Formats: sequence, structure tokens, C-alpha cells
Amino acid sequence: SRSGPVGKGLTADDARAAAKLSRLKEPAQVIFFPTDSTPPLALPAIFDRARQALPDGARVWLVGGSVRDALLNRPVHDLDFAVVGDGLSMARTVANRLGAAFFPLDESRGTGRVVVIENDQRFYLDFAALRGDDLNTDLAARDFTVNAIAIALDGRVLDPMGGQADLKSKVLRLCGPSSIADDPLRALRAVRLAAQLDFRIERGTREAAREAAPLLANVSPERVRDEFMIMLGGRKPAASLRALDSLGLLSLIVPELSALKGVAQSAPHIHDVWQHTIAVVDYLEDMLAVLGRAHDVDAASEYALGYAAARVGRYRNEIADHLETELSVGRSSRSLLFLAALLHDIAKPQTRAAEADGRVRFLRHENLGAAAARDRAIALRLSSDEVERVAAVVAHHMRPALLSQGEAVTRRAIYRFFRAVASAGVDVCLLTLADLLGTRGVELGRDEWAARVDTVVALLDAYYKQPEQIVRPPALISGGDVMALGVPQGPRVGELLEAVREAQAAGDVSSREEAISLVARLREGESSTD
Repeated sequence: SRSGPVGKGLTADDARAAAKLSRLKEPAQVIFFPTDSTPPLALPAIFDRARQALPDGARVWLVGGSVRDALLNRPVHDLDFAVVGDGLSMARTVANRLGAAFFPLDESRGTGRVVVIENDQRFYLDFAALRGDDLNTDLAARDFTVNAIAIALDGRVLDPMGGQADLKSKVLRLCGPSSIADDPLRALRAVRLAAQLDFRIERGTREAAREAAPLLANVSPERVRDEFMIMLGGRKPAASLRALDSLGLLSLIVPELSALKGVAQSAPHIHDVWQHTIAVVDYLEDMLAVLGRAHDVDAASEYALGYAAARVGRYRNEIADHLETELSVGRSSRSLLFLAALLHDIAKPQTRAAEADGRVRFLRHENLGAAAARDRAIALRLSSDEVERVAAVVAHHMRPALLSQGEAVTRRAIYRFFRAVASAGVDVCLLTLADLLGTRGVELGRDEWAARVDTVVALLDAYYKQPEQIVRPPALISGGDVMALGVPQGPRVGELLEAVREAQAAGDVSSREEAISLVARLREGESSTD
């Protein structure tokens, strides 16, 4: 059932007016009931407001993913309009009438954007000039049939490409034989949409994507980045990566991954490096499902995931907030975490060494891997903050495993961990759990799993509950205080201040006097060895 104001009318205006009279203070949602067999279409109220803000006589249709999602009864946030005439001027008019922001997107193609904030939600309304002479020509030039459906302003659904039938069959099909060749990025989009919508890619579309794979080199790195990162941050990233690999696309985006295939590992690993990498992405997806705000109860029924949910789940809201954070507009930290998981063992092929007893080691692969991950993130045109986040996760992904090998992790060790990784520590904590599951699989022992989870809980406890006590202790003394004790200006001042902070985190120092006393003792020790 639908909540909110209820009103009926032969037109959207009549229905909206009736709804407003019913409940004056609540926002109205326009639901179209077409006269044909098309199911009712639920569109956000901003669609009706935008429709009313259009210039008189405007010839405009709602098109693209917003129509697809409305037909699938999925939430609609972004609206794409195809217009006869100049989309830029129409977008500017709508923005002025709505009191919203206007941005030109592509002046050469007459495309403008209106950004509306309503009920704490941000909506993007894009207006683009028709491609071709009429609407049918425009729709035929689109990527997939499910994205080539239009809604007229009176609610009529226009579907010349048969997209509704493919929606019903859950099939992703190209609009035409040259659709991917016209824009090779559509090969990536096919994989992303199939995962996002839980559709299958029909055979002809798969073959066209495979044939057009080499043409991906002609697409700008920024467009490839955007499609790839949305894919990593969306549904079924592991399945998407497998699909990209089978179509010959993944090696064009991350060439380093090809070298992972067939690189054997000794126990406790049960996979080669490539299979392990994909398994880690798979397990990370499962882990985030049980640690999300609305956690997956069925997934948590598996012992390892259930144990992690019970112990780490106390921070599910904080973890969700962290993963939703954007270091660059439109790209979530979740997508960066999955990229780091994909790259975490990227340097194993060049560090592989077999010992006399048959054991295989990969010494310093995390350090060399961080450099390789940084280079790949730069090539993907990520921002500097994103590059450093991915590199930090790769560089330190082994640390929790080392911390879990001994007794309970100490406050000093926790401080050193977060000193090295900062906010990326949350990502490292999540990755280490997936990494261990991807290493041992069903052979994972409960004691080893409990030790790793306990380490993660200790780290997150400190990060979220005791940040000023353990993670980021406030300064008790200054550089001037240190120099007053006879330390000359220079690097040693900073080293002594850091020694004080570490002692604070460990619980050995808690006052200014104790901090000065510690510096004095350290200075005495240095003097005795001079």
C-alpha cells in the first residue's frame, strides 16, 4: 500500500490538487495509471513540479533509466528528459521557475542539469535535445531496449524498441547491432546494469561486448572510471568482475590482474592468487551484507558471518556511515574498499618465492602492492585522496593478521595501527576478515576466526569509543616545552612529542607533568649514551 495524500483526477493537475486538499502539509506523489496494460508508474513529486515549470507548448518526454526504474517500481531520484529544441535553455527555464540550481552539462549537445533539493533529497533533472529528427530516432539510438522507453507528459508510455517485454523477461538487449561499437563504454554498462537489476545479458549483446572490447581503449579514462567505480560500489561486484573478465574487459581496465591467474600459493591458501582475489571480493560483499544497517539475516546464518555480525555488528551504523562517505563527489568509500580488495595482492606475482620445503612466500608484497595500487588508481583518474586511501589499505592489509597472532592486542599496538592507516583503518578491518575467509574458505577454524574478529573488535572499539584516549590523544605538551628541556630545534623534537603521544595511548602518561617527566627521562638516557 502507498502512504501519503490521496487524490484522483483525469489529469495530473487534477489529482495533485485533490491530494493537496486532502492533506495540505504533506508532499504529493504522482502515480500514473495508463489506459493500456502498463502497470501504474510511481514517480517522485518533483516530476509533477518539473512538468508544471516547463514552458508552454514544450515537447518533452521522460526517458532513460528513470522510466525503467519507475516501471520496475524501483526508487527514482534522477530524471532525464528528451526535448524538442534546446535542452540548455529549457533546463535554465525550469531551474528559474523552481528556484533551483542550473548547470550546463554539454553545450554542444544542448544538455543542461537542474539540481533540486526537496524533503532532504537531491534530485538531478537533465534536459537534452533529441538525437535525430524525432523521439523514435532518439530512442533507437540509446544503449539498451530497457532504457529506450519514454513517458509523455500525460503519462502515456511510448515503447518502440520493445523494452517493456525485456523488462518483464529480465533481459538486457542492445537497441541495435552497432550500439556498443558506437560507444564501447556500453559494454561496461551492460555488466553493471545486469548486476544492478539482476538481469541476464542476452547472447547477441554479450558477443557484441566481447567484440568491441579493444575499442574500450578509445574511451576517456574518466568515463571508464565512473562506470567501473559504480560497478564496484553497487550490487554483486564479484559477479560483475567475473563477467568483465569473461568478456575480455577487465584486463583492459586493470591490466595487472592478468598476471594473478595461475600463480599458485601454498597452505593455508586454497586458491591461486586470482581465485583468492575474487573470493575475497565475494566474501567482502557477504561481510558488508551482514554488517549493513539492514543486515542480511539469511547470510548471517552461516557461522563465520554470523559470528562477525554478532561481534562487529555493534558498529554497523558507523561502518555504514564510513562506507557512504565520498572522498570525491559521486564515488563512495565502499567502491574504494572493493577496489582495494581487488588490488590487495596485486604484487604477489613479482614477489613469489618458493622455499626448499615447498612453502611459497610473497615477502613485502603489501609494500610493492601499495605502489602498484597507487599507480593503477592514478591511471583510473581517482582523486589524490582516493589514491592514498586505496594505497593505504593495500599497504596495511596484513597488519590485523599479525596483531591477532599473539595475546590480546595492546593499546600501544592499536595506536600504532591507526597512526599508520588513519581512517583507512576501518577499511583494513573489513578487508582482513574477507581476506581470511578467502584464504581458508570452509577449512577456516573457529579459533583462528575468533582471534581475527576479536582483533577487529578491539581496533574498532578504540576507533569509535576511545578515539581521544587511544587513537588520537590530545597534545599534553608542545615543541616549546621539549626545547625548554634542552632539546635543540629539529626532528628530535617531533620524535619526543610522538613518544609522549604513544605513551598517552598506552595509558602510561595522562598529565602534562608526566609528559615532561617522560621527555626528561628519555633525554637522560640519551645523555648517558653520548
